[in-house]
Amino acid sequence: MRLILTGATGLVGSATLSHILSLPQEQIPRLYILSRSPVPMAENRPNVTVIEHKNFNEYSPELLKELKGADGCIWAQGISQSQVSAEHVLHKIIDIQDFSLIVYREYVKITLDYPLAAAEAFSTLSDSFNFVYVSGEGATQSPGRFTPIFGRVKGECETSLIALAKRYPSLKPYSVRPGYVDPQNDPNVLKHILQRPDQQVMLKKTVRGVLAPVFRAAYAKGVSPTEHLGRFLTGLATGDGKPMEGEGVSGGGWILSNVAFRRLAGL
Repeated sequence: MRLILTGATGLVGSATLSHILSLPQEQIPRLYILSRSPVPMAENRPNVTVIEHKNFNEYSPELLKELKGADGCIWAQGISQSQVSAEHVLHKIIDIQDFSLIVYREYVKITLDYPLAAAEAFSTLSDSFNFVYVSGEGATQSPGRFTPIFGRVKGECETSLIALAKRYPSLKPYSVRPGYVDPQNDPNVLKHILQRPDQQVMLKKTVRGVLAPVFRAAYAKGVSPTEHLGRFLTGLATGDGKPMEGEGVSGGGWILSNVAFRRLAGL
């Protein structure tokens, strides 16, 4: 199997990369990482190719030629609404209405437009291509008045991926909805995440130290341990491409809630 990974410097992407690197090289002889920035965890790995990619809405013929023959993609690229605000909006002098509009448009571009563009482009790489979209608990196909932006947009992406697969039968469009992504028992991932030059790292470290133990104790079924999540996402990307069944599965077998992930991962 040859795979593509995005978001490799983030928490879910790092967990996935850590798992793949722990496997015998013959199991996944080639991993392509599309990234805007260097990926320290992937350095000096002969079976990993890091490709600098700036525009995730476009995939040139040259890039697709390089990726040709890949069998699956784990789309772990993503951003929170607060990160959109901090990185793309707060440095501008704008009124509250413009602020909300910019945040929404930027979040939609990253969370919906990018993975759809990639899934369509990658569907041409092999006869059967597993596209694994990392969504999140709270995503919904039936948003209500008080549904947050992330729930609406991620839910729309899940639906759009399933619709895209009807146009491109080679595409197998899994969406996985992790809950609280917990690296507590995954020291390799935790080390790489805490080394990132991210302004939010210290805040996240504090939140994990204070709230995570309470969350694990009070709502364990809402936790997604990274050491199992990385393995699970990799398994979907390298699997048979068939719809899933059972508790926590929806969308005709293509959408897997955190309950389904934990059940199928043996947690």
